[in-house]
Amino acid sequence: MKFVVALLTTLFATSNAIELTPDNWDEATAGKTIFVKMFAPWCGHCKKMKPDWDKLMDEFADSKTALVADVDCTAEGKPICDDNGVKGFPTLKYGDPSALEDYKGGRDYSSLKKFAEESLKPMCSPNNIDLCDAEKKAEIEKYQAMSAADLEAAIAEKTKVMDEAEEAFKTGVNELQEKYQKMMEDKEKTIEDIKNSGLGLMKAVKAASAKKGSDEL
Repeated sequence: MKFVVALLTTLFATSNAIELTPDNWDEATAGKTIFVKMFAPWCGHCKKMKPDWDKLMDEFADSKTALVADVDCTAEGKPICDDNGVKGFPTLKYGDPSALEDYKGGRDYSSLKKFAEESLKPMCSPNNIDLCDAEKKAEIEKYQAMSAADLEAAIAEKTKVMDEAEEAFKTGVNELQEKYQKMMEDKEKTIEDIKNSGLGLMKAVKAASAKKGSDEL
């Protein structure tokens, strides 16, 4: 009986869970500020976090302006994770569905809930332009006035710059790793050469001489 109750409790606790995919993304996120967990089912940290995240999804299930959801990066949600540059699991992001930001706060339920209550509010966006200040409103209107082709080209250009920055970072890291490896090898060779050049015998002779001198006293 206890097992049945526990099972039913688990089922109802996660009944409002939403897993986002490219197919339901637009419909599920339309007009909402979102908080998403991008995960892999095998990830240990993801499994540990799941009960608190499921509870948070249930907490916001009836919200008209906020959405808390999952994205499985190993299944149908992979394109979403790729588009958002997910490198590790779980990755938490929030904000406008078209311009998500990284969440860097605590991952326990109380921290997640506090952040969600404070941050998952209607924000400046093309769908909520009345919430924008004059500068952001003008920027949105400028993009809205662009043709689809020009807007796509502008997005592609900025995305290319981001990709190039990421590639430059990876190249730089690889070069640093190679330099570190070479320096380590040079250091070890120098130490080995010094040891083989008689340093050990020198120290032994010095110690023996010091001992002999002490014994003679």
